[in-house]
Amino acid sequence: MIAAVFLLYVIVEIAALVLVGNAIGIAWTVLLFLAGSLVGLVLMRSQWRKVMDGFRKATRGEGSPSLAVADGALVAAGSALMFIPGLVTSVLGLLLLIPPTRWALRPLAVLLAGKRAAAFAAGGDAFAGTVGYAAQMRGNGEVIDGEIIVETPTAATEYVSSNGKELVLEGEILDTDTPTRSRGPQ
Repeated sequence: MIAAVFLLYVIVEIAALVLVGNAIGIAWTVLLFLAGSLVGLVLMRSQWRKVMDGFRKATRGEGSPSLAVADGALVAAGSALMFIPGLVTSVLGLLLLIPPTRWALRPLAVLLAGKRAAAFAAGGDAFAGTVGYAAQMRGNGEVIDGEIIVETPTAATEYVSSNGKELVLEGEILDTDTPTRSRGPQ
């Protein structure tokens, strides 16, 4: 699978270089590639500052955490694409680094991240502690630490030591809220 994706990447990048090189010339293609890389580096620097500012605002409760994370993911993807050589990956990276394009792709990123988080959480209670902590920090309710016991025993065994001898008392656990009548010896 990885080899097929890499082969597709190489074919697409070579085809793009050949098409652009034939259309505008080799020198202009190299200049276009270098200019795109330079613009990408400038955009990466400025957009990472905005992402970090969004994270800071989200931690203070002034902004949306999901939007900050979505912007961070899109800028990270755009930055990674800028470091992969090729015209197509550079164009895709620039598109992810430009704020209007990120604004358009943000709902998709939030949707995909939400599905991944739900799938991860379904595999275990990985988010149980962080969700409770986040709710407590926002003041959206009371968080009570506790333990859920699924099984309720129906019979009890108690070991009583009397004069060095062990006695085993067996019985049934009854609801303590309802009064019971004691039975005498039968």
